[in-house]
Amino acid sequence: MVSPATRRIGLSFGNTGSLQDGLGEFVLQIGRRIAAAAPAWRERDGIGFDIHLRESHVGLFGDDVGYLVVKRWQRYRHVRPVRYELWHTLHQLSKYLPPRDVGPRVVTVHDLNYLHNPRAFSRWRHERRTGALMQRTDHVVAISRHTADDVRRHLRWTGPLEVIYNGARDLSHAAQEPLSGVDASRPFLFHLSRMSPSKNPQAILQLAAAWPDMRFVLCGPPGDDAKALRARSHPPNVVFHLGISDAQKAWAFAHCAGFLFPSLTEGFGLPPIEAMYFGRPVFLARRTCLPEIGGDAASYFDDFDPTTMRRVVEQGLARGAQPGRSAQIRAHAQRFDWDRAAADYLALYRRLIGLPPA
Repeated sequence: MVSPATRRIGLSFGNTGSLQDGLGEFVLQIGRRIAAAAPAWRERDGIGFDIHLRESHVGLFGDDVGYLVVKRWQRYRHVRPVRYELWHTLHQLSKYLPPRDVGPRVVTVHDLNYLHNPRAFSRWRHERRTGALMQRTDHVVAISRHTADDVRRHLRWTGPLEVIYNGARDLSHAAQEPLSGVDASRPFLFHLSRMSPSKNPQAILQLAAAWPDMRFVLCGPPGDDAKALRARSHPPNVVFHLGISDAQKAWAFAHCAGFLFPSLTEGFGLPPIEAMYFGRPVFLARRTCLPEIGGDAASYFDDFDPTTMRRVVEQGLARGAQPGRSAQIRAHAQRFDWDRAAADYLALYRRLIGLPPA
C-alpha cells in the first residue's frame, strides 16, 4: 500500500463509470500518469496523491496512490480528516463537492454541450450542477480554446483559466483484430462514437443511403443510443459493431479509407486524433471545437446535405492519396500527447501549491 505523506493532493473522478467514452479515456490516461509520478512526488516533496472515485474502481491505478470512495452525501457536504493542499475535480458535471478546508480547488471543464440540449430541464439541471461546482472553484482548466471561451461567455468566469489539450493514444503500432463481416479489400468509411444524437450519426446514415457503392462501419460502446440506432432501419451498406476492443479499433483505423466525425457538439474530440495517428483522412463538422482540434489536417462539412457531404469526402480522399499527406496528418496528431497533458497538470499543481518546477 501507499506509504503516508506529510501533505496530500486529491483528484476527484467523481462517479465516472464507463471508461470507454471520452471522459473515461481522460480519467484513465491522466490517472495512470499521476500514479506513475506519485513515488517521485512522495520522495522529493513529501506529497501523496489520493484518487476519489467509485468503489468498483478502487485499485485501478495501483498501490502508489490512495483511494477515497465517493459517497452520496458528498454532494451536499464533504469533510475529510486531513487537509488537502489541492483538490482537482476532473469533470465539470461532477455531483461531488470539494472537501471543506482545502487549498486551491481546480476544475477541468470539458465542454458546455448542455447548452445545445433541446430539453429545457436537462439544460437547467446541468447548468445548476456546473454552477454549484464553479462557486467552489479557484482555478479552471479547459481542454480547448473553444471550451475556454464558453466558460468565459456562458459561465461568466473571471478567475484564472488556462487551456491544457487532451492527448490521444497512438494505436498505429498496437495489435490488430479484424472486424467480423468487414472485408478490408473493399473501401469503407469508419465512425466511432457513442452515437448519441449530438454525435450526428443520422447524417452518416443519410450519406450512406445516397452513396450505395461505399460501405460504412459504425462502432462504439453498446449504450442505449447506439443500440437504438442499430435497431432502426438503415441502408444495407451500413455495418454496426458495438463494444469493440482496442485491437479491433486499431484494425478499423488502419484499414478504413477515411474517418467520419460529423459531431455537432464537442469539447475536444479524441477519435479524430486517434484516426490521424494512422495518417487517415478525417472528416469533421465545422462545429464547436473541431476546427481548432482538426486544423488543416482535416476536411470539414459545412452542412449535412448528403450530396455535399459526399463531395467533401471524395475530395478529401483524393487529397489524402497525395504524396506526403499521410505524414502531414500524423505530424498533426502528435501535437496531442497524454504524457504532455499530464505533465502540464502536474506543473499546474506545483505552481498552485508553491513548489518549484520539477
